[in-house]
Amino acid sequence: MKTALIHDWLTGMRGGEKVLESLCHMFPNADIFTLVHIPGSVSQTIESHRITTSPLQRFPRVRNIYRHLLPLMPWAIERFDLSGYDLILSSSHCVAKGVRVPKGVPHICYCHTPMRYIWDQYDEYFGPQKTSFPLRMAMAMMRPPLKRWDVATSNRVTHYIANSENVLDRIRRFYGRSGDVVYPPVETGLYIPAPSSQSDYYLIVSAFAPYKRVDLAIDVFNKLKKPLMIIGAGQDEQKLKSLAGPHIVFKGWTPTSELVKIYQSCKALIFPGEEDFGIVPVEAMSCGKPVIAFRKGGALETVKEGVTGLLFDEQTVSSLSDAVIRSEATTFDPGTIRQWATRFSKENFVEHMRESLKGQKLSL
Repeated sequence: MKTALIHDWLTGMRGGEKVLESLCHMFPNADIFTLVHIPGSVSQTIESHRITTSPLQRFPRVRNIYRHLLPLMPWAIERFDLSGYDLILSSSHCVAKGVRVPKGVPHICYCHTPMRYIWDQYDEYFGPQKTSFPLRMAMAMMRPPLKRWDVATSNRVTHYIANSENVLDRIRRFYGRSGDVVYPPVETGLYIPAPSSQSDYYLIVSAFAPYKRVDLAIDVFNKLKKPLMIIGAGQDEQKLKSLAGPHIVFKGWTPTSELVKIYQSCKALIFPGEEDFGIVPVEAMSCGKPVIAFRKGGALETVKEGVTGLLFDEQTVSSLSDAVIRSEATTFDPGTIRQWATRFSKENFVEHMRESLKGQKLSL
């Protein structure tokens, strides 16, 4: 089948891009359509496909401003001409699922989440003290039409595949649709435990977006005076660095080979935000490391309380601090943690994706 893969933007290798990479392996001859592509920012597997970008690609300094082009994204995603394709497969957390599809062509959407910026995490992005007053006012005006567009275009999808039960619930609530659940792929063959490697630092691996709540972890580890290593980058980087005390180290994004060693050596992974699914906790658990996560969202499906980690109830300094202290009095078995993580393997993702697609009478 001549296949088109639709992805919101290609500006770095995060969870959504790891899903796209697996889809590229499943559909090696597929073409990719995306709003913005920063060459060299994603894996060679993705870069090797023919990539078509939208008119937003021509904006000056698009690498730095693409997130601010949200009001134009619905218009831009509808500009793609997908005539001649037999299958449209979108990987969507923003507007990719709204692409216009030729009549009679199946459109399967792997949904990371309905657009979080305008639905249940709106306040995390545009609430008081999160951004400037002019931007808050602009988004207050843009939110209603964006929501209307998002709901209206949900019917352009033939079948939804959600990345978690958590996201499938949102699809039901916001779009009135149902679908299958296929957990994202984790390279459990790459993220493996080390024989006996542990330091005294806790770890965060995250983009620096507001909803990730890296600021909460910084406040906690400033208070506890315990070492915290932070791997990542993003829009809040300078703000977060200004909050950090002497026990906190920022490393930026690191190569995968180094990241594996960092996982292997950490005491535990801190996961303070509410995620749609969350690949990072599974990578840490695949290395045999426990996870301390906020009791909401995807963590409820990936972290097994008392076995592979601990969950805390509120995004407050006291609640997370208590969980960190409790973790130091809890014994975790690396082998058991590792075994739990293998259920989210890349091989299982491919197998379950094929089952879901064949359920739609698609010949693969």
